[in-house]
Amino acid sequence: MAGPQFSTTVRDYGANTIDPADVLDRSRIGSLQIRVFVLCTLALVMDGFDVQALGYAAPALRRELGVDAAALGTVFSAANSGVLIGSVVFSALADRIGRRPVLVAMTLFFSVMTLATPQAQTLTQLFWLRFVGGIGMGAIMPNATALISEFSPARRRITLMMCTTVGFTAGAAIGGFIAAALIPAFGWRSVFYFGGLIPLAVGLVMAAALPESIQFLVIRRRHLDKVGRWLKGLDPGLTLDAGTEYVTREHGRGGAPFVYLFTEGRATATFLLWVANFMNLLNLYTLSSWLATVVDGMGYDARTSVLASTTLQVGGVIGAFGLAWLIARRGFIVTLASSFAIAALAIVAIGQPGLSLAVLVVLIFVAGWCVVGGQGGLNALEATFYPTDLRATGIGWALGVGRAGAIVGPYVGGMLLAGRWTTQQLFVAAAVPAVVSAMTMIALRFVIRDS
Repeated sequence: MAGPQFSTTVRDYGANTIDPADVLDRSRIGSLQIRVFVLCTLALVMDGFDVQALGYAAPALRRELGVDAAALGTVFSAANSGVLIGSVVFSALADRIGRRPVLVAMTLFFSVMTLATPQAQTLTQLFWLRFVGGIGMGAIMPNATALISEFSPARRRITLMMCTTVGFTAGAAIGGFIAAALIPAFGWRSVFYFGGLIPLAVGLVMAAALPESIQFLVIRRRHLDKVGRWLKGLDPGLTLDAGTEYVTREHGRGGAPFVYLFTEGRATATFLLWVANFMNLLNLYTLSSWLATVVDGMGYDARTSVLASTTLQVGGVIGAFGLAWLIARRGFIVTLASSFAIAALAIVAIGQPGLSLAVLVVLIFVAGWCVVGGQGGLNALEATFYPTDLRATGIGWALGVGRAGAIVGPYVGGMLLAGRWTTQQLFVAAAVPAVVSAMTMIALRFVIRDS
């Protein structure tokens, strides 16, 4: 892989010298790592739930507030605008102060903003609540991914990252089933009450029980007393004393982390990763925001429309596990390029007239497997490409640029719906970003050594 490479073989630094990376790589998955994975996954589940909540509530909300599709498109974009800011700002901050404080604070923040969302009485109020809440949501994925990576042994890192960060997609999928149950009984506002209370509880547990990245603390030379305690959690047989020295093969950098995304041979790969994220998240959020509305327009009832839309996220959850298995055997580039190419074909097929509901659901599932599941693969690729002190920044900027696509996609989708494009035309247009994503992955083959 281009850029800095770090050996995972165990080194002998001396009797009182320990490299935490070596301890992590030879350790078995224990209670400390399970705690990190569970808490980060729960935060991701609720992050995914809340980012997608408005898409599921949209048909009922439109009827209650009497707004058209184009007007609601600006509100869809509001949360993603906030997520863009949160991804960029708080990932860079986390590479300075740590993953833990950012994850805890932003989980609590977005839970409070989600609880405030049902109080909106106008589209303007809804826009600002979603925008500000999105800032908190944007901090979760890059920092949770970085922390999961930094508690995973190298031999199982890709699989563990994809299988835990799929929590975001699972949250979006679960949201569809919960919304389908809550909205007919309690109205669209109940979705946001549910989506605020659960992450509030998760954030409080994280404040009490979530450890910081051990590698980050060693690189920054902070809280070394806690490093020893957490290393014992990884390997209870480890011998530590007052003279133990902690070392790392990586080094901290001064200045703005963003600058280093373009140094040491990383510039071309960084740019191409940004393009892939932009196109794939444009596709993902266009589909997830408008599928329920499009299916509703085909004449199906509200519950069927929501459940059909949910199939996209279900496909993403299952696809993440399938793609993790394929990536471990074939590598990132071949797997993701193939996935995005298949996505383009499935998306075009969704818009063809005369499809039965069963065929439509299968095609949406395949699109979800490839597009939503593929995003987890992109996140894992970035986490393995960037070193520890750039990891959150690298993932955060890739996702931040991707969120620009997530902002553009729903807005353009709303404009096309308002312009009375046919369903066939809409889905042909939606397939174009998947084609570009596949081509971008092929280009990455020439700048990243896919190991």
